[in-house]
Amino acid sequence: MAVLALLPCLQLQADTLNVAVASNFVTAAESIKQVFEDNSEHDVRIIRGSSGKHYAQIRNGAPFDVFLSADQQRPKLLIQEGYAVAGSLKTYAHGRLALWAANKEQIPSLQYLLDTKAYNSIAIANPRLAPYGQAAMELLTALHLNDRLHGKLVMGENVGQAFQFAFSGNADAGLVAYSQVLSPQVRNIGSYWLVPDSYYQAIKQDMVLLTETPASREFGEFMSSSAVNAILLEAGYFLPGGDR
Repeated sequence: MAVLALLPCLQLQADTLNVAVASNFVTAAESIKQVFEDNSEHDVRIIRGSSGKHYAQIRNGAPFDVFLSADQQRPKLLIQEGYAVAGSLKTYAHGRLALWAANKEQIPSLQYLLDTKAYNSIAIANPRLAPYGQAAMELLTALHLNDRLHGKLVMGENVGQAFQFAFSGNADAGLVAYSQVLSPQVRNIGSYWLVPDSYYQAIKQDMVLLTETPASREFGEFMSSSAVNAILLEAGYFLPGGDR
């Protein structure tokens, strides 16, 4: 009877976490959500979107508990501006850029990208909002393609939308997150070129807690676990410590 009397209290402690997730990380976040919920009394609700959009929503009072960004700048700003929990900032993954095409007859490569007559359009994420868009522009700048691709860039609000442009055929190819290419829904579709990371600055993805509760702290600690590390490597990310 004493155990039964404790059950209502335990149930009251269970919480649903609203986790704002950068578009590139949604597939990995779904796997993390499942493992976390299997080992916790708490639930996770994933809200997807561009890092820039999430940042604006948080500053406007969106009821998020955790922010998994695709960059370092916005989580740091949220700490400085008083919207996030001090001391909760940490890098949880390093992202990677890939050139992907749905048409298997179009084999993405450095040579393919340089031959601007081989395609009519390339999809990228908005570099002002999305770190993967910024990385794509760094690649194009390094290859001196900016002027040559004038009118050929199809810009999505985030890397998820950029991938959809390439997937639907509205763009011949897309500079997207490697994690999207490796997702179970896409793994056997199309072909890709994994862009060498020497062409762009490291895409260090930081997270921050927006509420200080037992549930959010538990999730924050879980993001450094071996279970999450295994998911990250399988999904095509580098680990924060540089492990590959």
